[in-house]
Amino acid sequence: MSTLSGGNQQKVVIAKWLATLPKVIILDEPTKGIDIGSKAAVHGFMAELVAQGLSVIMVSSELPEVMGMSDRIVVMREGRIVDTLDNKGLAPETLVRPAAGIAEEAVA
Repeated sequence: MSTLSGGNQQKVVIAKWLATLPKVIILDEPTKGIDIGSKAAVHGFMAELVAQGLSVIMVSSELPEVMGMSDRIVVMREGRIVDTLDNKGLAPETLVRPAAGIAEEAVA
Protein backbone atom coordinates (compact mmCIF):
# COMPACT_ATOMS: atom_id res chain seq x y z
CA MET A 1 0.00 0.00 0.00
CA SER A 2 2.95 2.33 0.58
CA THR A 3 3.51 2.56 -3.19
CA LEU A 4 -0.02 3.90 -3.83
CA SER A 5 -0.86 7.58 -4.21
CA GLY A 6 -2.47 9.39 -1.27
CA GLY A 7 -5.88 9.22 -2.92
CA ASN A 8 -5.62 5.50 -3.58
CA GLN A 9 -4.42 4.92 -0.01
CA GLN A 10 -7.55 6.73 1.20
CA LYS A 11 -9.71 4.50 -1.00
CA VAL A 12 -8.10 1.32 0.37
CA VAL A 13 -8.68 2.44 3.97
CA ILE A 14 -12.32 3.28 3.25
CA ALA A 15 -12.81 -0.05 1.46
CA LYS A 16 -11.49 -1.90 4.54
CA TRP A 17 -13.99 -0.08 6.75
CA LEU A 18 -16.84 -0.82 4.35
CA ALA A 19 -16.05 -4.53 4.51
CA THR A 20 -17.56 -4.46 8.02
CA LEU A 21 -20.94 -3.38 6.52
CA PRO A 22 -21.46 -0.29 8.68
CA LYS A 23 -24.65 1.79 8.62
CA VAL A 24 -22.77 4.99 9.41
CA ILE A 25 -19.23 5.95 8.49
CA ILE A 26 -17.32 8.94 9.86
CA LEU A 27 -14.71 10.45 7.55
CA ASP A 28 -12.39 12.93 9.26
CA GLU A 29 -10.71 15.21 6.68
CA PRO A 30 -11.10 12.54 3.96
CA THR A 31 -9.41 14.62 1.28
CA LYS A 32 -6.66 16.27 3.30
CA GLY A 33 -3.33 16.18 1.51
CA ILE A 34 -4.53 14.63 -1.74
CA ASP A 35 -4.57 16.12 -5.24
CA ILE A 36 -7.66 17.64 -6.83
CA GLY A 37 -8.35 14.63 -9.05
CA SER A 38 -8.23 12.28 -6.08
CA LYS A 39 -10.49 14.65 -4.10
CA ALA A 40 -13.08 14.44 -6.85
CA ALA A 41 -12.83 10.64 -6.80
CA VAL A 42 -13.27 10.51 -3.00
CA HIS A 43 -16.26 12.90 -3.23
CA GLY A 44 -17.80 10.73 -5.94
CA PHE A 45 -17.26 7.64 -3.83
CA MET A 46 -18.88 9.32 -0.82
CA ALA A 47 -21.89 10.26 -2.97
CA GLU A 48 -22.18 6.61 -4.10
CA LEU A 49 -22.18 5.45 -0.48
CA VAL A 50 -25.00 7.86 0.36
CA ALA A 51 -26.94 6.72 -2.72
CA GLN A 52 -26.64 3.15 -1.42
CA GLY A 53 -28.20 4.18 1.90
CA LEU A 54 -25.09 4.58 4.05
CA SER A 55 -25.00 7.60 6.34
CA VAL A 56 -21.76 9.54 5.96
CA ILE A 57 -20.56 11.99 8.58
CA MET A 58 -17.78 14.09 7.10
CA VAL A 59 -15.56 16.26 9.25
CA SER A 60 -13.77 18.90 7.21
CA SER A 61 -12.09 22.24 7.74
CA GLU A 62 -12.53 23.11 4.06
CA LEU A 63 -15.62 25.28 3.66
CA PRO A 64 -16.12 24.59 -0.08
CA GLU A 65 -15.95 20.85 0.61
CA VAL A 66 -18.46 21.09 3.44
CA MET A 67 -20.87 23.18 1.39
CA GLY A 68 -20.49 21.03 -1.71
CA MET A 69 -20.88 17.64 -0.07
CA SER A 70 -23.32 18.10 2.81
CA ASP A 71 -27.07 17.82 3.19
CA ARG A 72 -26.90 19.07 6.78
CA ILE A 73 -24.06 20.99 8.41
CA VAL A 74 -23.19 21.06 12.09
CA VAL A 75 -21.06 24.09 12.97
CA MET A 76 -18.73 23.76 15.93
CA ARG A 77 -16.75 26.33 17.87
CA GLU A 78 -14.29 25.53 20.64
CA GLY A 79 -15.46 21.91 20.72
CA ARG A 80 -19.16 22.71 21.04
CA ILE A 81 -22.02 22.59 18.56
CA VAL A 82 -23.17 26.16 17.90
CA ASP A 83 -25.52 25.62 14.96
CA THR A 84 -27.09 22.92 12.79
CA LEU A 85 -28.26 23.93 9.34
CA ASP A 86 -29.86 22.30 6.31
CA ASN A 87 -27.63 22.97 3.32
CA LYS A 88 -30.21 24.63 1.09
CA GLY A 89 -28.92 27.82 -0.48
CA LEU A 90 -26.58 28.63 2.38
CA ALA A 91 -24.09 31.44 1.96
CA PRO A 92 -20.57 30.80 3.31
CA GLU A 93 -20.95 33.60 5.84
CA THR A 94 -23.94 31.79 7.33
CA LEU A 95 -21.48 29.11 8.47
CA VAL A 96 -18.54 31.35 9.26
CA ARG A 97 -20.45 33.64 11.66
CA PRO A 98 -21.34 30.98 14.25
CA ALA A 99 -17.96 29.27 13.80
CA ALA A 100 -16.23 32.58 14.58
CA GLY A 101 -18.61 33.48 17.41
CA ILE A 102 -20.10 36.46 15.57
CA ALA A 103 -23.71 37.10 16.52
CA GLU A 104 -26.28 37.87 13.79
CA GLU A 105 -27.12 41.22 15.45
CA ALA A 106 -23.49 42.32 15.27
CA VAL A 107 -23.52 42.28 11.46
CA ALA A 108 -27.02 43.63 10.88
